[in-house]
Amino acid sequence: MSDFDGLTWSQAEQRAAQGDAACMRELGEQLADRHAEAVRQVRECERQLAHVVRVLALTPGRDSLGHLLQLLDEKRPSTGSRPLLPFVASLLAEHHQVADLAATVFERRAQDHLDELRDCLFHELVLRGVETDAFPALRSWVIVRPGWHALAWLPVHRRGLESGADFPTRSINGSSYGVPSQLPVEGRVDPPTPRKSERFALRDMATTDVHESIVAAVQAGEWGDHGAWVFLLDEAVPPERMPALLPTLPMQCVDGLGPTDRFEIAVRPLDAIWRLLFDTASMGGMFDSGVHGAYGRLWAWRSIAGLSGAPAGASAGEVEHRARQSTWFHFEADTDWFHGDIDSDYGIAALSPDRRRIAVLAATDTD
Repeated sequence: MSDFDGLTWSQAEQRAAQGDAACMRELGEQLADRHAEAVRQVRECERQLAHVVRVLALTPGRDSLGHLLQLLDEKRPSTGSRPLLPFVASLLAEHHQVADLAATVFERRAQDHLDELRDCLFHELVLRGVETDAFPALRSWVIVRPGWHALAWLPVHRRGLESGADFPTRSINGSSYGVPSQLPVEGRVDPPTPRKSERFALRDMATTDVHESIVAAVQAGEWGDHGAWVFLLDEAVPPERMPALLPTLPMQCVDGLGPTDRFEIAVRPLDAIWRLLFDTASMGGMFDSGVHGAYGRLWAWRSIAGLSGAPAGASAGEVEHRARQSTWFHFEADTDWFHGDIDSDYGIAALSPDRRRIAVLAATDTD
């Protein structure tokens, strides 16, 4: 059609009214082709833009930092489905001197749009053990940062349970990371087989808010599937009974588990559970890069809060106190729900301090 570029909505409607359906089909085909090409060009531009941002972020020195900040502030680029600034913050924390970051990134200008970058970078540095109080710009950021931001809930200093956080290794041309979810040898309390197949008359008591809290880290990491359950018991259950009790609970993740099928479980310290949740959220599943350190920290804490039964609105200190009083378990099972692939399945169970509440999170990254 020679008049394609000048065709207006009214002309299109007129031709349709005249019964020129062939013309409309040809127009649709050409529009579809143009759209496909435009999408291809946009994706290619996003890919190249992401590479340029990555190179700038991985190039040490205040000069590269200055140009990167100018690009991010003035153009506010988008390079994919995940937000860009948390990723950039993670790269900066990995590859730049803290003094350079404090002197450039945290030199806040009133009209810039980089507070999200600063917030994420601050928590990336905290997780890496940086003594933020030693840098005036970082110390003052806690005072001037937006108090409404979700990350403002997090502790401004690294807590003991966070000291073993894992991070990916990135270069200009690639990345190396993974979520080590395999059951450890230490702490194993596997129940004897054959196990009793009796099921308890319990109901999942998780409210919508509690369920969303428990699965926060897995959802953030976009794993393949997940489940969460909370059971309230009439009487206290000692921790040593948990290995026999868990496989009998009415949960999809253990449906079909026979008395001799594999069910392995270990008592785990809180820091190991937090690290597993942090890895899940921050580094993501097989086909995802996760939400990176700052938001991975937030969602790991959120899952710990839900699993431990911390009250709504609890501070990080209150969540940690309750979580440390709970007993934590890491388990795996041979069921249809779990797939048994390495580093792709895990279950977490938390027994409350009064021994009358059991919260469970199950995650799988296999379709």
